[in-house]
Amino acid sequence: MDCMSNQQQQLLSKIATNNGHGENSPYFDGWKAYDSDPYHRIENPTGVIQMGLAENQLSFDIIKEWLLKNPKASICTVEGMSEFRDIAIYQDYHGLTRFRNAVAKFMGKVRGGRIVYDPNRIVMSGGATGAHELVTFCLADPGDAFLVPTPYYPGFDRDLTWRTGVQLLPVVCESSNDFKITRKALETAYKKAQEEKTRVKGLLITNPSNPLGTVLDLETLKSIVTFVNEKNIHLISDEIYSGTVFDSPGFISVSEIIEEMECNRDLIHIVYSLSKDMGFPGFRVGIVYSYNDDVVNVGRKMSSFGLVSTQTQHLIASMLSDDEFVDNFISKNSEKLSKRYKSFCSGLYEAGIRCLESNAGLFFWMDLRRLLKEPTPEAEMALWQLIIHKVKLNVSPGLSFHCSEPGWFRVCFANMDDETMEVALERIRSFVSKEVSAKRQRWQDNLKVRLSFRRLDDPHVMSPHSPIPQSPLVRART
Repeated sequence: MDCMSNQQQQLLSKIATNNGHGENSPYFDGWKAYDSDPYHRIENPTGVIQMGLAENQLSFDIIKEWLLKNPKASICTVEGMSEFRDIAIYQDYHGLTRFRNAVAKFMGKVRGGRIVYDPNRIVMSGGATGAHELVTFCLADPGDAFLVPTPYYPGFDRDLTWRTGVQLLPVVCESSNDFKITRKALETAYKKAQEEKTRVKGLLITNPSNPLGTVLDLETLKSIVTFVNEKNIHLISDEIYSGTVFDSPGFISVSEIIEEMECNRDLIHIVYSLSKDMGFPGFRVGIVYSYNDDVVNVGRKMSSFGLVSTQTQHLIASMLSDDEFVDNFISKNSEKLSKRYKSFCSGLYEAGIRCLESNAGLFFWMDLRRLLKEPTPEAEMALWQLIIHKVKLNVSPGLSFHCSEPGWFRVCFANMDDETMEVALERIRSFVSKEVSAKRQRWQDNLKVRLSFRRLDDPHVMSPHSPIPQSPLVRART
């Protein structure tokens, strides 16, 4: 059997047979646990609840209402059938003009109208996954590296490295300052790469952050842009959650920063998609928006390996060209996310669980450090195993996000209905209550053991039933 396996491996490429996809990560193991035992309120009420998938299902009612009012937007309806032929035939891989115009306009609206995006700089790709790989192919060679602040999305280990041969080097951020990206942390990571003779080609940031659910402030963004300019390396700003901000402070794009300060714009690139902001991950709409003309030109040639279907482009162009719909969606979606976030976090707070304060994204960063038996990655994985297999909740451990501190978990809150959320909260409350009680009991048992040994070792420590040597009773007897 081993011989056959080795022979089969020799028949395939190194990419096909390596572990670069990252499916052995706990991040993906949680998905597998859910797939094998999915929760259903009636058919499987004790199954695993999916809280590891960053998906927005809260605003489908708004989308559905628009689709019913605009059947012509789809070529698969009677009303839209007249455009079927023109959409079904080959199209320019630059993308439909209406589509690029609509996406550029939507990107501007999400950013409060403070930036005007040029549709001619938009490069299409199959979701943010394809967009990240495309821009990596454009910017780096095998063996080169990108710096990435931690904690970061586990899929980056696949998207940017598996087929490109590029490395990701962590920029360690810590909970002591809410995982903010500091110049000191950037310099430390860059210096380490130099010492290891690794060529750093760029810095990858996520803003808003996945998994933290926080936005980068003005000064941090300026510091980052200054850093990449001084080092003459690229900046990839993943802004796929820019439309999910539901509370202050507001989102600031790197596009706004480069309008305010001097920098080499050839180094600035944005990755965007409609998977999170619109809740369309199945449509696979990914975008590279680059300020570098060469990246735009080469990227369009590479995009032929992962284009967005013209049927999807046609529908999206119609939807995003409707200003009234877009304005209403952005506003209502923000309200829905805010309501769900507050409900979830207040429920956890009642159970004594703290979360990092956040205002964006489809998730929050849950702090379970006090439930660890010891502050180690092994203890975090042991706790995660309990949560996934006993509590039946697929939350993602911080270890899979390269978090430097054990005990943090990402929890997705927008991919379920209210009833499922209440079931999840009740499971968490029950689990934490039992764990806290068990930990308190272990502490008390350990204390008793320590006191017992102390009495045996110390001749001056008497039994609680023995008279104190210095008491009048003892002196009277002697």
